[in-house]
Amino acid sequence: MRGFGWGFLLLLWPLWAAGAGELRWQGQLTQGGLIVGQAPPGTRLELDGQAVPVTPEGVFVFGFNRDAPPVAQLRAMFPDGSRDERPLAISSRQYDIQRLDGLPPSKVAPPPAVLERIRRENARVVAARREEIPRAYFLSGFVWPVTGRISGVYGSQRILNGEPRQPHYGVDVARPVGTPVRAPADGIVTLAEPDLYYSGATLIIDHGYRLSSTLMHLDRIHVRVGQAVRKGDVVATVGKSGRVTGPHLDWRMNWREARIDPALIVPPMP
Repeated sequence: MRGFGWGFLLLLWPLWAAGAGELRWQGQLTQGGLIVGQAPPGTRLELDGQAVPVTPEGVFVFGFNRDAPPVAQLRAMFPDGSRDERPLAISSRQYDIQRLDGLPPSKVAPPPAVLERIRRENARVVAARREEIPRAYFLSGFVWPVTGRISGVYGSQRILNGEPRQPHYGVDVARPVGTPVRAPADGIVTLAEPDLYYSGATLIIDHGYRLSSTLMHLDRIHVRVGQAVRKGDVVATVGKSGRVTGPHLDWRMNWREARIDPALIVPPMP
């Protein structure tokens, strides 16, 4: 088995023809990392006991959460009856932790009157990310949906009045309201909500096999649920909707419930 940087994916993919009893992949075995690989067609794959779909062409994808443990167990059952089971060493990362004390309660938790709204909206987001789209749109490769100053990084976390808050699972790019936002890869729109409490105007694009991008705090959304998009299509504009202090795009990625670091699968910010 081999690991490659994501930037080599489109160059090397035509050469990938995994032989019997062989797996090949590219990506980073690290917290927040994404792996795209090739297996002999008909292979059955499991990660930590969870089935990982393999396309008829032998393509698979999986990823690791922000706080993934140091070892993951990968098991392959090949069409010829052979098996391969081995541990994957997952490297840990250091995240930016910020402590803020003496804040008024209104700055720490949402008011009770909006809790039911938040629960309903979270359920819609979860449902959108659970859609099963059995097509490897992610093979288009990924680009930055906007370019500009990175104002927030994956994995950072605030501790407010001694209470740890939800980590930041995306990458923030500061741009003026109205800046075009492009689809980071091919996919199908599974959520297009104009006004969620936390994330404002929010768009989810599924790149196949439950690998998805979430684009948040938008101003306008130009696509609808069920629409197919291509990498680079203008799908929205930057805004400052939801709970934010200024205009920016928050780009997040999920593989199933695992939160992926988008910055690991695109070239460095221009």
